[in-house]
Amino acid sequence: MDKPWLQNYPAGLPANIEPDQYPRLMDMVEESFKKYADSPAYVSMGKTLTFGEVDKLSAQFGAYLLSRGLEAGDRVAIMMPNLLQYPIALMGALRAGLIVVNTNPLYTPREMRHQFVDSGAKAIIIAENFAANLQQILSETQINTVIVASIGEMLGLKGHIVNFVVRTIKKMVPAYAIPNTVTFKTALQQGAKFTLPPLTTGPDDTIILQYTGGTTGVSKGAMLTNRNLVANMMQIRAIMMPILGGGNNTVLCPLPMYHIFAFTVNCLAIMSVGGLNVLIVNARDLPALIKEWRKYKPTLVTGVNTLFNALLNHSDFASLDFSDLKAAVGGGMAVQRAVAERWQQVTGCQLTEGYGMTEASPVISCNPLDASMRIGTIGMPAPSTDVRIVDDAGNALPQGQVGEIQARGPQVMKGYWQRPDATEEVIKDGWLCTGDMGLMHPEGFFQIVDRKKDMILVSGFNVYPNEIEDVVAMHPKVLEVAALGIPDEKSGEVVKVFVVKKDASLNEAEIIEHCRANLTGYKVPKQVEFRTELPKTNVGKILRRALREEK
Repeated sequence: MDKPWLQNYPAGLPANIEPDQYPRLMDMVEESFKKYADSPAYVSMGKTLTFGEVDKLSAQFGAYLLSRGLEAGDRVAIMMPNLLQYPIALMGALRAGLIVVNTNPLYTPREMRHQFVDSGAKAIIIAENFAANLQQILSETQINTVIVASIGEMLGLKGHIVNFVVRTIKKMVPAYAIPNTVTFKTALQQGAKFTLPPLTTGPDDTIILQYTGGTTGVSKGAMLTNRNLVANMMQIRAIMMPILGGGNNTVLCPLPMYHIFAFTVNCLAIMSVGGLNVLIVNARDLPALIKEWRKYKPTLVTGVNTLFNALLNHSDFASLDFSDLKAAVGGGMAVQRAVAERWQQVTGCQLTEGYGMTEASPVISCNPLDASMRIGTIGMPAPSTDVRIVDDAGNALPQGQVGEIQARGPQVMKGYWQRPDATEEVIKDGWLCTGDMGLMHPEGFFQIVDRKKDMILVSGFNVYPNEIEDVVAMHPKVLEVAALGIPDEKSGEVVKVFVVKKDASLNEAEIIEHCRANLTGYKVPKQVEFRTELPKTNVGKILRRALREEK
């Protein structure tokens, strides 16, 4: 297979990693616990946990779970925002040989029911803010162990004030009545009475069920194994360490750790090299996020395009000290050129785009974190990863031709939980079919042109919403944009854009004129609709699907 990217890897980036160096993910994690025992690992709302403390507390928590009758291979759901309890619960469950089901705390009861019934979860660790929703569907699940976490319980004396404000002043905890629940702190205290048995899981055992967002139908659980996650952590480390260097890195973590991007990159990979993760409970609270940035001066920031864009448009952001910032990495959605260029101007640091999927643990490719990055591309495949472009018949296409992106490597999932048919549709001859349309440049950089299902067909011409959005976002009066195809009698479909204004004076004519100057005729939007906001996922990814379903 032709792999031109290998000749263009930055200095120090290996062609391959050794995913079998560690039989289990926890072997790798426990090595870091010991190596960095006295160093800070996670900080939230001013409270810091060292690696040694996470080691001790996660062992206690894992022992508690087993004391409740859970057995190796049982599924345990974790449902909370970025609290200190999350890494403790995660590591504890994995050390107990359990399978973790990461769950979005903003799920509706219907979505919760599907995920818990489908996974067969027997226990849940849930932030009390969402327990009322759990109560509605608990009887329809197999869950018999409910551990409730509060925002303040790990914060010491300050935590009592935090919980009072959250519960009484802000009324963020709806009333619930679930019998036989225990608090997270009680579980830790009880767990200290027991000892964890040796871990027996192997490289190919599933340890995480990471459910896809459900944007392509019923939400499915990607089975991620020890080997998948060890491989992706090693790939991420190989990509980042030449720039970050060893130790003493502080990483801002605004994306929730239940999301696969922050889960693998922040919660696991950064921790594995002794970095400190600054946990942001609510990334939409920009003043609070900026306050944490000012306090901790991060060397690395991860996020999505909408977050970087929102920060750039906040009046206090430009006044921050960016002297320690070595890299900013965007994933989850395309990084728009206008945002990347402005980020570089304001911070003096480039905004690097990576690409991945839940089904690949998630990182498939990433731009170099140095001057050789290429804005508008998703970079080059990670070490030990092959990527190719194929036509509808599955035949490999030459450089420069648009087709579906396929990937293979040790990070690609075992399959979908209890869905062999769906697995066969997405993994063919070892290749993961991403559903994304793209092309490869001669030097081995890949470029996404759009999702297959989002492609707009105007008079037989393919129009890719990402391109339209990139152009519209370049307009100085535009804050956010989404592009869709809508039915048209004459041309089959035409382009419509939904725009959030940065400047109230912006009008439809300005948008159309701007697009005509930058796009060929059939790509120019025929309709412009202004909105005060666009629908987004909890991590800030704009939901074209939600706009499409309004019609």
